[in-house]
Parts: sequence; structure tokens; C-alpha cells
Amino acid sequence: MTRIGCLFGTFDPPHNGHLAIADHMLQRAGLDQVWLVVTPLNPFKQGRGISPDLHRMAMVRLAVQGRSAVLASGFELDLPKPSYTADSLRFMRERWPHHSFDLIIGSDNLATFHNWKDPGAILEHHRLLVYPRDGFQDHLQASAYQGSPQVQIIADAPLVRVSSTQVRAAIARWEPVDDLVPPAVVSYIREFRLYGPAKP
Repeated sequence: MTRIGCLFGTFDPPHNGHLAIADHMLQRAGLDQVWLVVTPLNPFKQGRGISPDLHRMAMVRLAVQGRSAVLASGFELDLPKPSYTADSLRFMRERWPHHSFDLIIGSDNLATFHNWKDPGAILEHHRLLVYPRDGFQDHLQASAYQGSPQVQIIADAPLVRVSSTQVRAAIARWEPVDDLVPPAVVSYIREFRLYGPAKP
């Protein structure tokens, strides 16, 4: 059985922090692959627009080029809306019964995991692989699930301080993002003039 870690996100755009987490989980969490699962708008983030699915999928495919064990996945884009992780994981178990799926989340999401749809059902079938975010210790203390045997804290994972929001804002200000985003993704953003005015 192939063990796959799933990092869900809008990836608008994907950045080097996403790839650093994926690479670290492959090394430290006993995974065979990591899937970057491109999602519709998070039900908890209603109120802001996101780039079209076509662009986000294209950018994730470019971001994972050359990484044989990190794959782009767009299956969730075709599922009924709104999109909840519990429903997507149930679909994955049925669609790929010979794989096992772990859920990769930041510690900030662990702190609010009790607010997710069917958190108990998720933990019944899946490990949570938790990487640190700013406020890591506070997140652990706030979590109702920290002591669960299904929750594995990967405390030595890179502390990712870059966010897609910051990347979009930098591009809108015409600031360089070459150290934050894979080169192929930067080229794609420039080609399609995403996130704001593009330099001539």
C-alpha cells in the first residue's frame, strides 16, 4: 500500500514554503508520495476571490516539476461544493483503496481542527502530520487533539513564514518574488499577468 501525504490548499500561487514542507514530510514521516491537492475556496475563507482553477492547477504542476514523489492533484475541484476535507478524504478512500492517506496541516489548523466537519471521522481513518507555524506552542495548547495517537507533530519541519497572500501582495506592488516562488511559476505569473499589474 502506498502511503501518501496530502497537503490541501488553494495554491494561489504555490510557493517555496509548500515545497519545503512536502520535501520534509517525505523525509521524516514515512511517506512514499506527497500530493499537493488544489482545492476550491475554503469554506472558512469565504469573501475573497481566487484565481481560476486552470491557472492554479497549471502553477502547481509547474511547481512540482522535477520532483518525482511530489504530485499535483486536482480531483477536489470536481467534487460537490462546498468542499470539506472530510468529504474529500472519504472520496479518496473509495477512489484509491490501495493507498493510505495522511493529512498534512499547519499547527494553526490543528488548533481549530475541532471546528472542521467530522474531525473524529478524519482521525478514524487518517494520520495528521502537523508542521509548525508561528505560534506553534500556543497552537498545541489550544488543540483538543494534540494527544491523539493519530496526530504526529513534526516539530523539526521548516517554519514557513511566507504565504500566498504575501506573494500576491508583493507582485501587486511590483516587488520581486523570485526567492519565494519556483522560477517556472514566476514566469507563468508574469506571462498571464496574475495578481496585479505586470511590468512591461
